Amino acid sequence: MNGHDLIWYLIVGLLTGWLASLLVQGRGMGIIRDIAVGIVGALIGGYLAGQLDIHIGGFFGALAMAVIGAVLFLVVLRAFVFSRARK
Repeated sequence: MNGHDLIWYLIVGLLTGWLASLLVQGRGMGIIRDIAVGIVGALIGGYLAGQLDIHIGGFFGALAMAVIGAVLFLVVLRAFVFSRARK
């Protein structure tokens, strides 16, 4: 991986995390957290697509699966954090 690829991964991670946090929370969470959520979301979305035998090609297909994975990650994370905060 060269520096150009790394920059694209960070940009896609930022975009993915930002979109997911907008959908779940109504606002972004900051650059670092959005990138982290986007990367985790891409891993979750890619895993789920493979398990469900979903083949979506291209940039927008990969972005859509990453956003779906990031939204699922944020929903589970919020449920876990809020359930622990109530105790």
